[in-house]
Amino acid sequence: MTSHPNRLALAFYGDDFTGSTDALEFLTRAGLRTVLFIEPPNGAEAFDRFGALDAFGVAGLSRSLPPESMRGELRDAFNALRKLGPRHVHYKVCSTFDSSPTIGSIGCAIDVGAEIYGGRFVPVLAAAPALGRYTVFGNHFARVGIGSDGAIHRIDRHPVMSRHPSTPMDEADLRLHLARQTSRKVGLVDILDVASPQPCSVSLALERELGRGASIVLFDALHEQHLSQIGEVLHAEAAKSVGPLFSVGSSAIEMALGAHWRASEARPAAPALDARFDVAPLLVVSGSCSPVTDRQIAHALAAGFESIALDAASLCREPDTRDTRIDDAARHAARMIGAGRNVLVHTSRGKADTRLSTATGSTAETLGRALGGIARQVLANTSCRRVVVAGGDTSSHAARALGIKAVEMLATFSPGAPLCRAHATGSPADGIEINFKGGQVGTDDYFVRLAAGTRSLS
Repeated sequence: MTSHPNRLALAFYGDDFTGSTDALEFLTRAGLRTVLFIEPPNGAEAFDRFGALDAFGVAGLSRSLPPESMRGELRDAFNALRKLGPRHVHYKVCSTFDSSPTIGSIGCAIDVGAEIYGGRFVPVLAAAPALGRYTVFGNHFARVGIGSDGAIHRIDRHPVMSRHPSTPMDEADLRLHLARQTSRKVGLVDILDVASPQPCSVSLALERELGRGASIVLFDALHEQHLSQIGEVLHAEAAKSVGPLFSVGSSAIEMALGAHWRASEARPAAPALDARFDVAPLLVVSGSCSPVTDRQIAHALAAGFESIALDAASLCREPDTRDTRIDDAARHAARMIGAGRNVLVHTSRGKADTRLSTATGSTAETLGRALGGIARQVLANTSCRRVVVAGGDTSSHAARALGIKAVEMLATFSPGAPLCRAHATGSPADGIEINFKGGQVGTDDYFVRLAAGTRSLS
């Protein structure tokens, strides 16, 4: 492994900000110096400002886009990543694989990536056992709450993801799910091949599927040791490729390759990372509709957090009053922060909340920018130095409104949601500690633990 800019190990494009910090975490924990950018970097920005990197990512926003918008966004991003010469390019999606033919189409991303990168096939890996995500005989399963002890459900029977407000998962077989979004044939390296004690069983199964005409190959996985075997196959395929190997999946891609690289290249352990202790008070801005986040909000309010409930419908339907509503909420939040109170600004309290059901228009962008704008004003007018952004669909827009250009992992906290340091030149967010949390991430005391400011957040 080398950190020379022309020999990058991996570059990824994440379809939202929360998922992108998930990939950042697992690369950093694998011992790779990694930075996450909000826009595809040019060489000078990536390597002069941050020094030599082993990997980098781009926190995109394609999760909330229709295919016609995704194509332009992804062509530009994938071409920019290709120019920097990584061995692997990964289109990073949520580990629940939620998408649809009309919003956040993973099939559309595969088509664009295959067009730009070529290659024999596109590997797809969704299973991430460390996050409670499993794929068996092509069917996907997910635990309720990443980092929790929630029950595991087939994804089309999952109490949250089967009812997702924009991309409900009504099909557990990921081959059939993808067939709605792309015309490319999907093959499967199933759990019997992956778990087989026979040498080269995964490689042989891959060649079998390619021989049957597959141009997309899905890999099952049930245990973390399965990822290392898959990582070995992906590494070997990249070594044979003229250009980067393009893959699609959850942060399991980073886990799989990282496990192989640690085993085969004797990489040093990741450096110890620490967060500051004296960070109170905490600001949380939440655009999440998840019942997991709702329970976390309830726990935080019971612990004394100040609640600021935004009128999501009015923010979306009444642009003429939007700035006034944002300013009012920001002033309220700043007063409470100044008084030493932890503050939680939210647009939804789960499926029983009617605020989002009456909203119209580009909800994710409007609410994300509103939440980011509130946080930016609070940071400019208080001593607050730690912020949580909750909600996958809104997170990318909130980060942009905050003026964030890049983040580096600072410390582990909850699986898939590290605490990061923000780089935001010219913004009050520069240098803050920030945590991006997907709707399904964390235990009920998530926000309370982050507000505690403990130095060791593992």
